[in-house]
Amino acid sequence: MALSKEKTVDIVSKFGKHDGDTGASEVQIALLTERIGQLTAHCKKFKKDTSAQRSLLILVGQRRRLLKYIQRTNLDGYRALIKDLGLRK
Repeated sequence: MALSKEKTVDIVSKFGKHDGDTGASEVQIALLTERIGQLTAHCKKFKKDTSAQRSLLILVGQRRRLLKYIQRTNLDGYRALIKDLGLRK
């Protein structure tokens, strides 16, 4: 299930540098995190939906690669982002 337009605009305005800034890595990570949350809930409800499980793993891998890029290029931004999203304990 795709994100709603309102939710996408809200995330872009919160994490982007300006409105419509969907290409920034921070915005992409935030959007992926929201989609991962939705797919996780779906996979818990429908345990035999293997295509959704595969999609979830693909999204987690994509988010991990983007997080590694941010960590390598902007360490302070990386720390702020994972704190805002609540990714790591």
